[in-house]
Amino acid sequence: MNPNRTLMKGNEAIAESAIRAGCGAYFGYPITPQNELIAWMARYMPEHKRIFIQAESELAAINMVYGAASTGMRAMTSSSSPGISLKQEGISYAAGADLPCVYVNMVRGGPGLGSIAPAQSDYFQSTKGGGHGDYHVIVLAPKSVQEAADLTYLAFDLADKWRMPAMILGDGLIGQMMESVQLPEYKDSASLADKSQWTVGHMDKTHRDPHHITSIMLDPAVLERQVRERYKRYEKIEAEEVRFEENNCKDADIILVAYGTAARVCQGAVQLASEYGLKAGIFRPVTLWPFPYKELEQISKNGKPVLVVEMSMGQMIEDVRLAVHDSVPVSLLSHAGGIIPTEEEVFERIKLTVKEVKK
Repeated sequence: MNPNRTLMKGNEAIAESAIRAGCGAYFGYPITPQNELIAWMARYMPEHKRIFIQAESELAAINMVYGAASTGMRAMTSSSSPGISLKQEGISYAAGADLPCVYVNMVRGGPGLGSIAPAQSDYFQSTKGGGHGDYHVIVLAPKSVQEAADLTYLAFDLADKWRMPAMILGDGLIGQMMESVQLPEYKDSASLADKSQWTVGHMDKTHRDPHHITSIMLDPAVLERQVRERYKRYEKIEAEEVRFEENNCKDADIILVAYGTAARVCQGAVQLASEYGLKAGIFRPVTLWPFPYKELEQISKNGKPVLVVEMSMGQMIEDVRLAVHDSVPVSLLSHAGGIIPTEEEVFERIKLTVKEVKK
């Protein structure tokens, strides 16, 4: 047994990785199915002499993140779908003020209060802005507890590198499942980026004028200029930060596109297809924004049909269609409300899709 590995829930692994990444302040409000995350932070952040506050609401929590991030601290919050909806205004403020922060969404069935079962119906909200205005956040989608830990660690670095919010998009299953995980090393505080040139405070060291961090720009020309500059940064992110996983797609009979829990299900379906004599490949976006359009487009050039598997009524499928430019048939296997597709169900759709294409 590897002494460096431990058995943890996904929510716990995210929380511990955030601590090890140098998270200095966590502000949250309880909601199922991510309560283990806030409970872990409540227990261990004070032990590391860091800030933990259970805020009076989701709105308060995200605005506390805004304040802590303004000082240069690595700040974080977490919630599940309805709670993230309440945080959208503050997330938009953070994006408009170019503030690095990290937030976690363990998605549950919606809309409204919905269910507490795992879902992927927050894709549009996550990848298309979510709040008001023109902006993006970096969206990382783990499929395992190990990836939940690794991507959380990465999210803080990406947020600092690009001065913008970064999001971990999981679901109730990712948060609740237990797997063996190797946690990252503790970051030395001295290794964290120096943010004193733009944060509030620090005037005693830099002897500069005070900084005013805000997202309000009442002059339309000034606001447009800032938005356009931000989008130039987004273009660099799209060129440098795309992450994906591709398995057996080169000579496959069909390409499955899925992320998170749905991608795990597809792995089992691929094995069933192999035993039946069909070769199925899996293309899994890890960054949902920036989405790997070019990479999926290249794979689609083999001319094989694409089956998108989602735990929603079909949201990522729009990005898939944009990627392949309608050059190949694209179909959808979907569930809503918190229902998870089965391996057998995906396998049956694989057989049906391949048969239809060969007619």
